[in-house]
Amino acid sequence: MAARGASGGRGGGEALSFFKRLWSYFRPGPVVVTEAPPAAGALQRGQVDHVVILDGTMSSLRRGYETNAGLTFKLLTEGGRNRQRTVYYEPGVQFEDWRHLAAVAQGRGINRQILRAYGYLASRYRPGDRIFLIGYSRGAYAVRSLAGVIDRIGLLQRDHATERNLRLAFRHYRRDPDRVAARAFARRFCHARTPIEAVGVWDTVKALGIRLPLLWMLTEGNHRFHNHQLGSGIRHGFHALALDETRVAFQPVLWDCPPDWHGNVEQVWFRGAHADIGGQVGWKPRARPLSHIPLVWMLDRMESCGLALPPGWKDRFPCDASAPMVGTWRGWGALFLLRRRRIVGRDRSERLHPTALSPKQGPVTVVDPE
Repeated sequence: MAARGASGGRGGGEALSFFKRLWSYFRPGPVVVTEAPPAAGALQRGQVDHVVILDGTMSSLRRGYETNAGLTFKLLTEGGRNRQRTVYYEPGVQFEDWRHLAAVAQGRGINRQILRAYGYLASRYRPGDRIFLIGYSRGAYAVRSLAGVIDRIGLLQRDHATERNLRLAFRHYRRDPDRVAARAFARRFCHARTPIEAVGVWDTVKALGIRLPLLWMLTEGNHRFHNHQLGSGIRHGFHALALDETRVAFQPVLWDCPPDWHGNVEQVWFRGAHADIGGQVGWKPRARPLSHIPLVWMLDRMESCGLALPPGWKDRFPCDASAPMVGTWRGWGALFLLRRRRIVGRDRSERLHPTALSPKQGPVTVVDPE
């Protein structure tokens, strides 16, 4: 009996070990910050670019499995630390084990993610620096909401970026940024103005987790306070959108350009489904040349805004508009029965990318924003 019990214990331990190894692939990756230490004796550090990259759900920096956000992070940091640039990367919601399934599916933790990125910027930004916000999917929604915090409340000054003030800033943003108390807080502790050089996002969806059918609806209302619209402090906005995504649960969150908004915004539709646009195609390498198209477009736009990229970077990302798509029916995708083709042209900032209407492209529904 003892021997049988010991054997059963080893078997149970081996099974547990197997599942731990299996689910280790879904553990959340660490927040990655790259910045060079200040030069010894330097009094003038000059202008610094602060880049925040928030990735999508189940994202990874594993070689061959990076999303377009992950590839952007690796491109920006490949030369080592740069005194004129800091880069902050955080993966999206991850699946660690079955106990966390509901939390992942419902997207819990986005507020903490935004708060961490906000604190990162507050502790480093100085007037004259530039801010670039980049995200994919849920991370796209998060960086747009981060821009909303900065627009509605302001960015805490470095000397006031305490844990208490960070929480108070987010509390004022969540409750009502226009209240007297919120305005007084901003005047006392925040920069008078914090422009954002560019916000670049791939297929923003209010999918704050893994959008399992019906389950995602349970907490959708808990995130309505987030402000993901174009603020007056955003100079450039770039949005790559999936023309072939049909799942209602992945409905895109587009920018609406206010009549009095004078910044530059481009919302461009590309051939492909949600994962194709975000580059989450590691299990189907043949789809990578298609996902490179919105990646190259985004990086080109960021470079035009002054974000320095390595020489010859475009040659690393070969593009092919006729490459196969990941699509929307494989794996979990087959569970999403509610389908609707996306509508193009509701806002004056939208357009089709030249490669979108390839021979493999299906029908497109276009409306006149006028």
